[in-house]
Amino acid sequence: MEVQKFDIEGPLLLTPRIFPDDRGYFYESYNESQFHKLGITVKFVQDNQSCSRKGVLRGLHFQAPPFDQGKLVRVVKGAVIDVAVDIRKNSPTYGQHVRVELSDVNQKMLWIPAGFAHGFLSLIEDTVFLYKCTNLYDKASEGGLIWNDPDLGIQWGAENPLVSEKDLELPTLKNLTTPFLK
Repeated sequence: MEVQKFDIEGPLLLTPRIFPDDRGYFYESYNESQFHKLGITVKFVQDNQSCSRKGVLRGLHFQAPPFDQGKLVRVVKGAVIDVAVDIRKNSPTYGQHVRVELSDVNQKMLWIPAGFAHGFLSLIEDTVFLYKCTNLYDKASEGGLIWNDPDLGIQWGAENPLVSEKDLELPTLKNLTTPFLK
């Protein structure tokens, strides 16, 4: 597996080794021992899947401790711009983000540890997105950031994405009381 690190400590862009043949292709999307060698020693407890129309923006979401989640995300069908924002208050990269394209063509995966707000923009109709999570969903622990916060400077590549009413009410980074202090 090829691993790309970022200037922000924590997230990793993972490119699996793909085995194509006349029938199609095969690859391991998760192998515990291989992930442990990469330093990802968490236990995954929940898988989620979403399907989004082109232009749908989901996020930027996180869950507060003790229900904080690390996520291994990938696209099964379609393509997204995927973003993770560092919301660890004492991090030297607090408020900075990573931005990558994930697709069914490049087969890349993004590891996002707890302490990051996460979101994505669907670039293709009926994009199927998978989240492998390290903690169970807890509604009372939901949090987030507004997708278009000018202080974040995220280049989504869409002027008027389709965003849920709930996500339109999320705070800016300046107004966020982050639960992640380390």
